[in-house]
Amino acid sequence: MQDWEIDFEWLRIRHLVKDMFDKEKLPDLNAILFVIGIQELGRMQDGFTKEQKQDLMHIAVCRILSYEGYYEFIGRDEEGWPHWGALRPIQEQGVKGQSELLKKNIIRYFKEWEAEQ
Repeated sequence: MQDWEIDFEWLRIRHLVKDMFDKEKLPDLNAILFVIGIQELGRMQDGFTKEQKQDLMHIAVCRILSYEGYYEFIGRDEEGWPHWGALRPIQEQGVKGQSELLKKNIIRYFKEWEAEQ
């Protein structure tokens, strides 16, 4: 995927999430990771603790980086929270490189999600 395609698809996904939640502002990377984490958890609740929000974002990162072979799904705990195991260290260096890696795989995640709808 070329840079312009990533930029275009990333903006499209930001608008999609904004519209899904009827927000005024476009969500940032962290907000989209939070949404993916909730999707992967499979349930919504009135509120999440700060620790649970961090866990949800971690779940999202693991899920989307599983496309690249960085993580594998292990299973769910007794409370239904998904757990992932690291397979290898992340190769991308720097904030920009890691951000681009996440965006590219978030795009893939949402394309799969849209295909299922």
